[in-house]
Amino acid sequence: MTVTFTIPGEPVSKGRPRATSINGFVRTYTPEKTASYENLVKLCYRQQCGSKRFGDKDALCMAVSAFFQMPKSVSKKKREGMLNGIIKPVKKPDSDNLAKIIADSINGIAYHDDSQISDISVIKRYALEPRVEVMITEA
Repeated sequence: MTVTFTIPGEPVSKGRPRATSINGFVRTYTPEKTASYENLVKLCYRQQCGSKRFGDKDALCMAVSAFFQMPKSVSKKKREGMLNGIIKPVKKPDSDNLAKIIADSINGIAYHDDSQISDISVIKRYALEPRVEVMITEA
């Protein structure tokens, strides 16, 4: 089985948990930007893949393609290089954090646990429409 889905908008990486102290007790929480993006990923998966779910013991392969918006002021030559994949986005967010937010978001929905993912690949490119494309297959 193979599932593919697309998350529209600028790619977001997994944020670190934050901590606060209330009346001497430490409380940890997920940053709002991370929580919002995780909900968007879940929504996109459910809309585009329905109730498809891999088996609890299946080894999985995940491919994440993150497409970033090009800067507004860029020369035509540079723009062409960005669209052709010659100039790549070497900026934040990190590739591993991009994969982590996707894998964690659909944990329990697309598969039992993200520990089932045995192979993962992430590419970062520029595009006219920012988005993240995800493909999950049985390894």
